[in-house]
Amino acid sequence: MVHRLASLLPLLLAAIIVGAPDPAAAKPDFSHVTSREQAEALVATGALVRIYLFPLRLGGPRRKANISYVPPEANAALDQITGTLQRFTRERLVDQLRIIPEYRGTSFVPTRINMHATHSGREGGFHPSVEIW
Repeated sequence: MVHRLASLLPLLLAAIIVGAPDPAAAKPDFSHVTSREQAEALVATGALVRIYLFPLRLGGPRRKANISYVPPEANAALDQITGTLQRFTRERLVDQLRIIPEYRGTSFVPTRINMHATHSGREGGFHPSVEIW
C-alpha cells in the first residue's frame, strides 16, 4: 500500500501545483459578483464557467445548490483533480469526498475550493485546493 501511494506522489503533486496561481499574474477580483444573475452574465462573456462543486463524474447531484462559477483556468485545474479522484475511486484508494468552497464577503464566486478525499478504512488522504481568486 505504501509503495502504491508513493508511486502516485508525482501525480498528486502535479494535480496540486496545477491549481497554484502564478504569482506574477494579476488576480481577478470577483467581489462584485453577488448574485447568480451576475455570475451568469460573466459566463456569457467567457470570464466565468459554470461548474458543479461536487463533480457529476464523482456522483454529485444535478441541483442548483451544487452549481458554482469559476474562471476557465480554475475549471481546468478542477477537471484534472477530478480525473485523479476518479482513478483513486476506481482503485479503491478513496471512498469519501468532501468539497469545501471558501467565499469572500457576499461574492457568489468562491475564492478557493478545498477537497478532502479519504478512505474510511485507511489513514491519510488526498487534500488538494484550487485558488480561484
